Order: sequence, then structure tokens, then C-alpha cells
Amino acid sequence: MTGTGFTSVTSPSSYWRASRAPRYSLLFALPLLVFYQVLALLLAHGERSVRNGADVILQSLFTAVAGAWGPPLFMVCLIGVGLWLVVRDMGARGSRLKAGVFLGMLGESAVLAGLFGLLVGGVTSGVLGLLQTLALAPAPRLLDWWTRLMVSLGAGIYEELLFRVLLVGAIAAGARALLGWRPVPAGAAATLLGAAIFSAFHYIGPYGDRLELYSFVFRTVAGLFFSALYLARGFGITAWTHALYDVLLLLIQ
Repeated sequence: MTGTGFTSVTSPSSYWRASRAPRYSLLFALPLLVFYQVLALLLAHGERSVRNGADVILQSLFTAVAGAWGPPLFMVCLIGVGLWLVVRDMGARGSRLKAGVFLGMLGESAVLAGLFGLLVGGVTSGVLGLLQTLALAPAPRLLDWWTRLMVSLGAGIYEELLFRVLLVGAIAAGARALLGWRPVPAGAAATLLGAAIFSAFHYIGPYGDRLELYSFVFRTVAGLFFSALYLARGFGITAWTHALYDVLLLLIQ
């Protein structure tokens, strides 16, 4: 495309590398953040004043330090760090953004979201020896449709940020620093523990689901899947895959 600052993608190998880079991965995730925040603002009244649980946890950390300035400080830090990584990556690469990469990432995320339930459900059934199916609801039914959509979009951004980027990274770093583990076993242990914590997170609070063995194992396997996807394809595609899967469930329920 000419005159827009965008060029076309050249090859599958260049797409694979570029789509994991911060300049694409983080900019690709930005619309999810914007859509979520706009819906949260529009729905911030009465019973609809609900936010994604991972968002609440992250904001509460800033609130504990900065009080009422915590939430805006959190947003400034989140966007500021993201833009800094994007600008640094673009400066190092010295290349224009390619529209074809973003379109490919959207298509890849949509395909992965469609396959997600089948893959994770099949693994879970194999582990438990049960022929069951499970629809992981993006939010409890007692919330209205728009609130559930907002929570679903927030899951893609904030749950992946909290449980994949921060939690798994922190556990792996702690295992290396405190226990002297090598990177591979530290990463594997962090991924397994992070997946279990991710699963348990869905049963906490007034909007949490009822604890059941199948759903807990399903979400643990889902955590492993998302961790593997994050390592292989980066934050942007993982966030969109998670969000699109939750939205897909919302549309078919």
C-alpha cells in the first residue's frame, strides 16, 4: 500500500518473525485495550460496574501505592511501557509497518480461537478419561451481554498480561535466582504452576464459577496452551486468541 506508511508482507518466514516483534505484537493488542476501556467506561454504573478480575488485581497493586491515582498511573505505565517497546523495536529494525502482517495476525488468531476448544477439550478428556464437553463462559450469565463482552475483551489483555507475562516470568526468575534452577526446568515449573493459578483464578470472587474437576483441569490445560502460544507467537496473537475465543462463546450461547 502506498502513501500510508504500510507495505505488504513478503514471505511466511518474515511474517513469522515480524508478528512476534513488539512493533507488531503490542500494536496488534492495542485495539483490545481500547475496546475494553471504552466499554468499561460506558458501563461504569450500577450493577454493570464490573471489570475483568485480572484488571482489578493489577490496578489494586498501583492503588495500594498511589491511592486514588493508582488506576490512572497503571494505565499510563501500561501504555507508556508498551509504546516505548514499540518505538525501540521500530528504531532497531528501521522498517515500515506492513499491513499484511496485522491482517495475517488477525486471521491466525481467529483460526486458533476456533480450534482452541477442540484442542484443549480433547486433551482434558484424555487426561481425565471422560467424554465431556465444556464451554468456558467468558463471564457468568447473571451479567448482561455487553458487560460479558467487556469482560471477554479484558480477558485477552489483562489475563495474558498478568498470568503469562508477569506471573510465569516472575516464577521462572524466582526459581533461577532462589533455587539455582536452569532456565528450562525453571520455565517448565513456572508454566505448570502459572497454569494452575490461572485456573484457580476463575473460581474466586462473587462472579467466580462453581469449582468442578473437569472445568479446573480444562482451564489448567488452557493455561498451558496459552503459555506455549505466548512463547511461540508473542503477546498480541495470544491476547487476541484468548479474547476471540471468549467472544465466540458469548455469541453462540
